[in-house]
Amino acid sequence: MKLNNYQEHYKELLKLGFPIVIGQLGMIVLAFADTMMVGQHGTNDLAAASFVNNMFNLAVIFSTGFAYGLTPIVGNMYGQGKRQEIGGILKNSLTANTAIAVLLTLIMTVLYANLHRLGQPEELLPLMRPYYLVLLSSLFFVLIFNAFKQFADGITDTQTPMWILLSGNVFNIIGNWILIYGKLGFPELGLLGAGISTLLSRILMVVVFVLIFFRSRHYRKFSQGFLQGKINKPDLVKLNKLGWPVGLQMGMETASFSLTAIMVGWLGSTALAAHQVMSTVSQLGFMMYYGMAAAVAVRVSYFHGQNDIRQVRNAAHAGIHLIFGMALAASLLIFILRNIIATPFSSDTTVQVLVTQLVGTFILYQIGDGMQCNYSNALRGIADVKPVMLIAFIAYFIVSLPVGYFFGFILNWGLVGIWMSFPFGLTTAGVLFYLRFQYQTKKLQTNSSI
Repeated sequence: MKLNNYQEHYKELLKLGFPIVIGQLGMIVLAFADTMMVGQHGTNDLAAASFVNNMFNLAVIFSTGFAYGLTPIVGNMYGQGKRQEIGGILKNSLTANTAIAVLLTLIMTVLYANLHRLGQPEELLPLMRPYYLVLLSSLFFVLIFNAFKQFADGITDTQTPMWILLSGNVFNIIGNWILIYGKLGFPELGLLGAGISTLLSRILMVVVFVLIFFRSRHYRKFSQGFLQGKINKPDLVKLNKLGWPVGLQMGMETASFSLTAIMVGWLGSTALAAHQVMSTVSQLGFMMYYGMAAAVAVRVSYFHGQNDIRQVRNAAHAGIHLIFGMALAASLLIFILRNIIATPFSSDTTVQVLVTQLVGTFILYQIGDGMQCNYSNALRGIADVKPVMLIAFIAYFIVSLPVGYFFGFILNWGLVGIWMSFPFGLTTAGVLFYLRFQYQTKKLQTNSSI
């Protein structure tokens, strides 16, 4: 490995990726705060939050993946200096995201009507239902924010989304404190209060982004292009061709986590509460990796727009070097804190013991998680997104879920056994994405030299 091939990429990826990672870590802080505040209100609240959050993560992650289809288009245009055209493609992206929001809301409404059929503890349903409905009403705002964020990332302005995310998270945490516990004269709403706070913060973030987009001098050319641009079929087709495969790939990964939560629910409320705590903690690594991988997608799409395949490969490989460093740091931190990480979330000693038992499994899948984040985003950067659906299906449904069921229920390893699905599934995905990226970039390089 020649370091001088990667040094400039390290510098640029850190410059691009650091704000995204900070924004992602802000979301982790919010998830930590949500889980701690809800957990301190009661174990049943925590268990109900675990199940509903896992269900909604499926919709939120799919919608985020769909919005990611905008990044390679914007990155390509930005590399070619087409500023005003970018505003037009953003308008079409917002239209496509609105349609997806309507579709997801309908699907999640059907799921809501069948909550009682999913084998969850009966005592949790009265807590789940109102919380679910409030989160359902926030889905539209998630998709609109995603479209603006991917536009900003694509033009290498990763700082604006970071500050909006951080501000929204602070607002959410304050709202949690007021509404969960009934402070400042408000009623004590428990888990429902956490949902209302999330809804309000998501609305606020969209409003702020819209105001910045239309009033900031920095965005003037883009906003002019937005106003002049028209909603058209070619742009919508292009966005859907890129967005659906990425959304389905990320959705299948999240679906495996959500279906895992259903299996955990078969073990009871205590296991579900422990699963929620460790899922929250495990996002520390994933969000950092995905933040840096998003920078890889931007950098790769920029060079792909210039038809510089050698730099496309170097950018992706520089990204995995940085992510492996993050994986080592995250694993070391969680291992050191393994005996105390559950304490802030729950005073239930059984929950704390179960969380400690999951730390080893968490460490096992960090490298695979980093690889699948990096190379799926690198494939997104070169707009090679269709194969990621097949790879995701194999990794998460053919490998991950059966492994979790086998270890959890056939071998009777319980919660730890169910969590064994993650090392197998994520590592399979990471290796297959890497192999696909290597194959496709060699093919592109051969074609460009002919």
